[in-house]
Order: sequence, then C-alpha cells, then structure tokens
Amino acid sequence: MTKESLRVTEIEGRGRGLVAAQPLRGGEIVLRDSPILLYSALSLVAPSPQPYCQHCFKTLQKPQPQAQPQVCPLCSHHVFCGPHCLSTALSSSHSPWACYALRLLRDSPSPLSGQPLERQVQASFLIAAYNLAAVSPSDFQILLSLQGQPHDLAGADTTAAAQFLHSLISTLCAPHPVFLEQPFTVELSAALLAKDKLNAFGLMEPFTELSQRASRAYAIYPKASFFNHDCLPNACRFDYIDTDSEHNTDMVIRMIHDVPAGREICLSYFPVNQSYSNRQRTLAEDYGFACQCDRCKVETNWSDNEGEEEEECMDEDQDQEMEAALESELESGNNIEEAEAQAQREAGNNVEEAEAQAQGESDFPHAYFFLRFMCNRTNCWGTLAPLPPKDDGTPSNVMECNVCGNLKKDEDS
Repeated sequence: MTKESLRVTEIEGRGRGLVAAQPLRGGEIVLRDSPILLYSALSLVAPSPQPYCQHCFKTLQKPQPQAQPQVCPLCSHHVFCGPHCLSTALSSSHSPWACYALRLLRDSPSPLSGQPLERQVQASFLIAAYNLAAVSPSDFQILLSLQGQPHDLAGADTTAAAQFLHSLISTLCAPHPVFLEQPFTVELSAALLAKDKLNAFGLMEPFTELSQRASRAYAIYPKASFFNHDCLPNACRFDYIDTDSEHNTDMVIRMIHDVPAGREICLSYFPVNQSYSNRQRTLAEDYGFACQCDRCKVETNWSDNEGEEEEECMDEDQDQEMEAALESELESGNNIEEAEAQAQREAGNNVEEAEAQAQGESDFPHAYFFLRFMCNRTNCWGTLAPLPPKDDGTPSNVMECNVCGNLKKDEDS
C-alpha cells in the first residue's frame, strides 16, 4: 500500500477502513501485503505428512535437483520445499520452541485427539502467535493492535476455546523464556483467538470444477486487515501461492472498477453470489456485525428472502433463473447495459454512476455487477478484475478471475 493509493481513516459505524487517497482505475494494484503470521489449516494430529512446505505452504513437488524437499532435523515430521525455506523457518516460524510444542500436541496419545478440526487449527494458531512474540516482538505487537476482542463475537466459544487451549499449551510446553512483557494468560489467549477470527485470510487450494475449495493455511496481514466488507466490493484479492517466488504468500489487491478519491475501498469476505440471509448469518457469526451496504438495504425488503434460510449459495438453477430474469428485463426495454452506457456518456465514464442508474431501474440491484464482474465458470463464483494497466497507463481490456484464474476480454471496456 502506498500513501498515494490508500489511507487509513475512521469510518462512522465501521471502525477503521481504507479509502482512496486519489482516483483509482480498474485493475490498479493498490496493495501488496506480506503476512506476519502463517499457520496450517490442516489437522494437527493427522498421521500422514502434510503435502505442503511448512514455511511457504507451496505444494511439495516431485524432487528436483535444485530443490530437494527438506525434513525438519528436530522433529522429522515437518517438510520444507528446500534448504532456503528450512533454514528460514528454523529461525522464525518453525523455531525449536514451536517445533517442540507442535510435536507434543501431535504425538500419540495427543490431548487434541477427538477435538474438532477447528480446535486443532486454533492450537496451531496460538503456537504460531506465541512463537511470533519470541522471534519478532514488533510483529506480535502489530498482531495485538488488530481489531478483535472476545466480546466482539457474540455467540462464539472463543473464551471456552482459550481456556482449553491455554491450559493445554501452558501444561505441555511453557512459553519461551524471552516471550512477553505481559503475563502469559488465558485472557491474552482469548484476545489472540478473537483477532485470528476477525483478521485471518485463507490461503486456498487450486480451483476445481468438481469440488469446493478448501484452505491449506491461514495468514494474517497487517495492512489488508483494515479492509471492510461490502456485498458488492470495488476491489478484490489475488494470491498466487504456488508460484515460484519468495513472496508467494503475499496478497495482491486490485481494483475491480474505477472509483473517485475519498471512496472507501472494500472487499467481499465471501463469494458475492450468496443469498442475503446467508450473508447476514455469516457476517454475524464470524465477524460480529450486520451488513448495511446498499445491496443489503435493498434485499432486506425482498419477500422471497424468507425462504432462503437454509440456502448455502446460489446453485446452477438459481443462476439460470437470475439470467432469465435479466434477459426478460432486457427484452422489456429495461436494458441494464444501455443504462450503464448512457450513464457513462453523461457522467464521464463513471462506473459508479452507471451502476447506480442500473440499480434504480432493476429488481436486481446487483445485476450489472453479476453480468460484468462475476465469473460464470462452473462452481467458481469468483470476481473478475482487469489486469493491471500497461506501463504507459493504458487500461487493460482483459479481465482475470481471482478464483480460477480464467482470462476473458472485457466487452464493455
């Protein structure tokens, strides 16, 4: 994030957020952020070796002459993609203390046996967080400064989880002697778990049309944590975890379309095709707030929301129904694209005003967004954003999906 692109500000009713410090163009990269903490999303007590490097979380490839996978010499369990990741991990994420703690929690009979996956992942997080306090106190202070306290999560069992895990970790493996100025307490563990709940991003498996994507790891980013949610976002996240780069876990945020200076820049915390009721339930349970974005204000009045309580997301039949409704609108003269084009002509190619005009005429306030910015590949539901502008500033007319990676020409550019 550069000072020219984004600035942090207090937003009434939303806490801290990021706003455009200048007009931003579609496709513009407004943030590259490196994680201060990474930890596995897989079972801690799984008997088989995990299929990823335990430092950078790239998929472990077949052995190559230049980069043979390396086994941790301390535990003979964790595997790293090469000598560089191993040596880096031993002085940071996989320090001797972290290795010892994970080994005690993993080995049979493990006190975590029979615990749900969520509890095992929380144990991995707390080990990573307290290890961070030892190896990088400044980053640990950044973690503590992020939003999140147990009382922010109504109905969550953060306190109960903290009591169980804190007792477990303090009994099996006392904290590193140079740990913290503040005491190693259950209250601190509860606060850390709340910060993890509100700020962690999943590093995802590659897309496949045959199954839902799963997280291979979780990461906490110091700057990206300031992005607030909107059900029709103006920016989206790209990551390239299996690329051949030392910065493969970095998060890249690109603009979906143009926005003026002063506009808040928001991400969607989940696929945009989810129903109103599911969006509100997820945000309440996982993030502790009710969404009041423009889309939600319209959809809360829709009578058909009453039957969506058990709906996880829009399936293919619903997608077809939405497309049929949109086609009907076009045939009846309520042409969203024409409204958008007219607004662009009248307002200097202002996409925001184009969307506003389309929304004012349509039963689907998100129709224009779905038509232009949502990937239609089977089982994807990713968001499309233009590729970054060319070196001379010329905007790209090629859109990239942030889930499946498909490229398509933007017919509206």
